[in-house]
Amino acid sequence: QEHLVESGGGLVQPGGSLRLSCVGSGRTFSDHFMAWFRQAPGKEREFVAAISWFSGGFTVYTDSVKGRFTISRDNADKTVHLQMNSLRSEDTAAYYCAAARTWVDNTTPQDKYNYWGQGTQVTVSP
Repeated sequence: QEHLVESGGGLVQPGGSLRLSCVGSGRTFSDHFMAWFRQAPGKEREFVAAISWFSGGFTVYTDSVKGRFTISRDNADKTVHLQMNSLRSEDTAAYYCAAARTWVDNTTPQDKYNYWGQGTQVTVSP
């Protein structure tokens, strides 16, 4: 059975950094677009970033994280990372990894994604 498992969340001070990882199992995800979403308390889940099938290819970010977050992937390790720098309190959320068989961007409806992880919590607080 296919799984996506996130890790790397935690508590960090404003201005700090965290690196999230998402590992796929049960099938290869090297032919999938991979993305990160987040959901803050009381808010809808929102798109954060996505990366195409091959590392170094197409990437897209939501405006609020451009220049601070970087998405990357290592298909050999079946891993996708989200490097988060200059974290702000508004980045506090549960972060979810997702995979899609087709091309996606920041406007793709969430029901077009085929696989989801369980999430990892990121809290940015003094």
